Amino acid sequence: MKSLGNFPDPFIAEIAGQPDALRRAAEALHEQAAILHEIVGVAGSASLVFTGMGSSYDACYPAVTQLARDGIAAVMVDSAELLHFRTGMLGSHTTLVAISQSGESAEVVQVVENVRGRADPPRVIAVTNGTGNTLASLADLVVDTRAGQETGPSTMTFAASLVAVGAIGHLLGGLDVAETVRGCREQADLAAGAIEGLLSDATLADRIVDRIGPCGTVVILGRGPARASAEMGALTVKEAVGMPIESLQTAQFRHGPLELAGPDLAALIIATEPETSALDLTLAEELLATGASVVTVTADPGGPQAAMNIAIGPVGSTLAPAVSILPAQLLAWRLSILRGREPGAYYRASKVTIRE
Repeated sequence: MKSLGNFPDPFIAEIAGQPDALRRAAEALHEQAAILHEIVGVAGSASLVFTGMGSSYDACYPAVTQLARDGIAAVMVDSAELLHFRTGMLGSHTTLVAISQSGESAEVVQVVENVRGRADPPRVIAVTNGTGNTLASLADLVVDTRAGQETGPSTMTFAASLVAVGAIGHLLGGLDVAETVRGCREQADLAAGAIEGLLSDATLADRIVDRIGPCGTVVILGRGPARASAEMGALTVKEAVGMPIESLQTAQFRHGPLELAGPDLAALIIATEPETSALDLTLAEELLATGASVVTVTADPGGPQAAMNIAIGPVGSTLAPAVSILPAQLLAWRLSILRGREPGAYYRASKVTIRE
């Protein structure tokens, strides 16, 4: 990261702070072992609902996907939908995992406040950055991500949430505390090292912008756990640049949106999942044939010759989104500067959404 100088703005400083945030979050699990042991006691005894808004919702994808792979039914519902339309699914038979970086997000707090007044409330596990907040005060158990202070679009807090929510998913899936903590530390180190490796390339941000920036239509595509980075990547570009960009599940792109293909389309395809990477790279080839601009993010080096291909290395699916999102973050940072915006500044939205 030294190649970018002394961090010309807070947004790139926070992007560069993600490796340390991953390591802090993993170390924090060891320090919160007593809480993790209580979470183990919930495993196998309740239906599982994960909820959040924005980046906190996106951080649920890897854990919910992994639980389903293990044969455990878990659902993720954004907190506004849960609050107004789906609270009937919550009861004493349910464990609700509520994620909010600030612990003050309006919809998340309201969901938990509402179920607290019931005769048969669900058990609530909160994931927050720090514990001095409303959500933490309402929850039965709180896992602190220890992400640290952040002022711009979610970067460090998203990465740290992936660690904490991933650990909860492993525990609810039947792993013991020691195995979970050890595995999270190993994966956090791998992910942190991968981010540091990508950031050491001082040309990466500009090369991504050269591929994607000139196009009028931009999409980010991902499947399975990679949906976390696809959804969060698009959100980051919207927040930081004020630019329309759509995130889709990769297979859904064929069901109609394929008509967007052509020279005006740029696609960032996150093909890190081994089950579907070959399918995703085939789509990349097809889009290139229409004249579209394509950037692929893969686990191993490879990808279509005409695309810009970025390999993240052997990072487990739980934390791979913390690495695969980096191209979108760098795109957001560099485009914000080129378009005359203050990097990471909010003009209409806010860092913490306290009203619905």
